[in-house]
Amino acid sequence: MKNILFPLLLTLMISSFSFAQRIAVVDVSGILEDLADYKEAQAEIDKISAKWRQDIAQEYDKIKSMYNKYQAEQVLLSEDVRIEREEEIMEKEKQVRELQKRRFGPEGDLFRRRQELVSPIQDEVFTAIEDYATIKGYDLIFDKAGAAGLLYASDEFDKTSEIRRELGLKSN
Repeated sequence: MKNILFPLLLTLMISSFSFAQRIAVVDVSGILEDLADYKEAQAEIDKISAKWRQDIAQEYDKIKSMYNKYQAEQVLLSEDVRIEREEEIMEKEKQVRELQKRRFGPEGDLFRRRQELVSPIQDEVFTAIEDYATIKGYDLIFDKAGAAGLLYASDEFDKTSEIRRELGLKSN
């Protein structure tokens, strides 16, 4: 009995090691922050952002000035002139809000500029991670901070075509 258990246990241990996945974590944000190109890109983005914020703040100051002037003169103005001034103030405020959205909105100028400057650097880091995983035989690599999630997965773990087949869909 003892002679049978030992080879069986040994076989089970060896087979479990052969199916073990090699997993690693990488601090992507830490790597990016240490890259000179990324620091330069971030500095440029910060500079642009500060300039645009200042421009928008100046426009809001103009609106405040227009409103204060309107408030001071309101009692002296005719109904038509009052309405005209109110509309001017509201139109100016609308224009500044649109400018703010165009600059800082989800698909705004700042977002696009960040994509232009940072995406190539991120792509370089992700390529290095994929190359490292392939060379070193890692199956999965996750971002340590969790921001990017899964950075690399070996093709053998992609079961999309099998799930598509189960659902009766064509494989891509």
